[in-house]
Amino acid sequence: MKYPCLVLDHDDTVVQSETTINYPYFCYILDQFRPGETITLQEYIDGCFHLGFAEMCRQKYGFTEEELAKEYLGWKDYIRTHIPAPYPGIENIIKRQKEAGGLICVVSHSSAETITRDYRTHFGILPDDIYGWDLPEHQRKPSTYPLEQIMQKYHLTPEQLLVVDDLKPAYDMASNAGVKIAFAQWSKHDCPEIAALMNSLCDYSFDTPKDLEDFLFRV
Repeated sequence: MKYPCLVLDHDDTVVQSETTINYPYFCYILDQFRPGETITLQEYIDGCFHLGFAEMCRQKYGFTEEELAKEYLGWKDYIRTHIPAPYPGIENIIKRQKEAGGLICVVSHSSAETITRDYRTHFGILPDDIYGWDLPEHQRKPSTYPLEQIMQKYHLTPEQLLVVDDLKPAYDMASNAGVKIAFAQWSKHDCPEIAALMNSLCDYSFDTPKDLEDFLFRV
C-alpha cells in the first residue's frame, strides 16, 4: 500500500449527493426559514467551497444556531429516504484498501448515521472510523482534530495518511496537519474555478476514481 490510511470525504467524493440531495433540501429549508430567498446550484457549491456549509448559512442568510440545528435534524430525516449513488469506481478503491490490510477513515460534513448507511448499502463494509457533522463544530473540518485522532489511535505518521476530498476545508485540515491531499476532481468537472484552485493547492489531483486507484495500487 502506498498509504496505510485513506481519509475519505463522503459527499461528492464517495457518493453523488450535492446535486441530488443536499442542494434540493437546502432550497426547501431556505424557503421555510427565509421565504422569498433563493440560491442557485452554483451559488450553493461556491458557498460550501469557500465558507463551509454552516458559515455560508450564517453569513449569507443569517441563520441562527437554532435554525442550523433544525436544518440538520430535518436533513437527517430527509436523507434517511434518499440514498445517493456512489461514484463509479470508488468501490474498488475502498475494497482494495481494506483487502490489503489498510484503513478507511471518513472525515466528512455528513453524519455518521448516513455514512454508515451508505457504506453498508453500497460496499458491504464499514469505515474504520468516522469523524462527521456529529462532532462539535470546532472539531470538524477544517480542524486538524480528526487527523490528529486518527494518527494517535493507529500510531501513524502524517506520511502514512492520504486525504481525498473535493473542497478547500479538507486542504486546510490536511496542510495544517502535514498530511498530503488528493483532489477528487471527478465531482467538480462543471466547476472550473474550483477545480483550478484545488489543482493549484493539492498534492495530487485525479480526474476519475480509476485514476486514483491506479495511483494507489500500481506495483
